[in-house]
Amino acid sequence: MNLLALETATDCCSVALLTHAGVLEDHRLAPRQHAALILPMIEGLLAQAGLTRQALDVIAFGRGPGAFTGLRIAAGVAQGLALGLDRPVVPVSTLAALAQASGADRTFAALDARLGEVYFGYYTRGADGLVVADAADGLAPPEAIALPADPAWRGAGVGPGWGAYGEVLGARLGHCIDAVDADVQPRAGGLARLAAAAYARGEAVSAELALPVYLRDRVTHGS
Repeated sequence: MNLLALETATDCCSVALLTHAGVLEDHRLAPRQHAALILPMIEGLLAQAGLTRQALDVIAFGRGPGAFTGLRIAAGVAQGLALGLDRPVVPVSTLAALAQASGADRTFAALDARLGEVYFGYYTRGADGLVVADAADGLAPPEAIALPADPAWRGAGVGPGWGAYGEVLGARLGHCIDAVDADVQPRAGGLARLAAAAYARGEAVSAELALPVYLRDRVTHGS
């Protein structure tokens, strides 16, 4: 299977290609440059792998939550490719991709949602190395984050949400957080592995149903 994965929900533009040979990834910190970069990045990876677009079997993208403009770019490109090639699409949570990138066994993943709020999710890594959500992704002010359902839950806090609201999140969740790394970003390489597993479970959708998940309807300046 040849699977193309796109992740543009943060300041990073990330593209990966999963083939029988492994995963190729192009990951760049590129605020507000996603629209200009993503197609050349895709073509660069395909050329590196010696493949054409027609060789792709599945398109995956980070469905969010995250920056509104970034989500629309990934969803739009995924839809366009899938429609043109008549291929299925696998939407993957951006918070799951963030947790996957952390390497921790248990992860509280957080993205800055602006307006004094964070997108967040609790994740546990399975025996296959892939993360699974402990609960549905959420949106809340950092001081009102839902605590883990398991009182014994302990893990790492990762993602840009910790950079924006680390002190408040620490006060709210300090009893269950062992370490914090605010520099971890969702990456398309990890997203590709999550998408391959989801595809194997039959979770692909048609291009028309490949839609972003915002968790909030209000668009903020700079998103």
